[in-house]
Amino acid sequence: MQIELTGKTALVVGAGLAGEGWSNGKAAAVAYARAGAKVVCVDIDLAAAEATTAVICDEGGTALAVQADATHMDSVKGAVERALKQYQQIDILHNNVGVTHMGGPDELDEEKFQLAMDLNLGAVYRTVRAVLPHMRARRTGVIINISSLASLRWTGYPYFAYAASKAAVNQATVAIAMQYAREGIRANCVVPGAIDTPLIYRQIASQYASVEEMVAARNRMVPIGRMGDPWDVANAAVFLASDQAKFITGVCLPVDGGQSCAMAPLS
Repeated sequence: MQIELTGKTALVVGAGLAGEGWSNGKAAAVAYARAGAKVVCVDIDLAAAEATTAVICDEGGTALAVQADATHMDSVKGAVERALKQYQQIDILHNNVGVTHMGGPDELDEEKFQLAMDLNLGAVYRTVRAVLPHMRARRTGVIINISSLASLRWTGYPYFAYAASKAAVNQATVAIAMQYAREGIRANCVVPGAIDTPLIYRQIASQYASVEEMVAARNRMVPIGRMGDPWDVANAAVFLASDQAKFITGVCLPVDGGQSCAMAPLS
């Protein structure tokens, strides 16, 4: 099955990566471009967005880098306006931003709790609010939100705010899908399990005695015996955004090597 997005424009929020390697957002932006879409790479770090844009352009694709802060409505609206000025349409909104702050309710201070909710959930609200008028006017559009297995299951990590906010993203996606279904708009979630990205080395490695222990432990979590990679998440998103998935909406799709089908160990 050849997925074709030629003639479409994808707005990918959280498309950058500071440093080498592939994040879920960077892989998604490149995957949309490889399927033929024009891509607006949005990130709080303009240099990171430009790096992703450079990969797309080097491969012969079309992309635009835009700086925006997903925790500020005016900044998000500005990014959407820039995308529309450049490409006249937004067919796909892909939300990838997220942050983990470790700690249960008795360990996590209120500021970090609020920051996690404001970024993980608030970014979905702001980007959807900014893009929906355009999609509703055209009576077409696809919204893809990246959630987490932590929204569905205890994963063994003490990140209360992350789990709560990503669970909210799941139901927010369902609410969007149902409210705007008759207006030609679809909305779905991708729910990644243990994915090997640069982010885990910065935000999760501290939970283990060594990086090697973390990698081995995360591989053991997955029934197929290894972590996924950002392309697994990106390819699922591209499918859900395509016409091949035109009868799929309101779905939270695990991309997790079967991890959501098993109970995680408590230690």
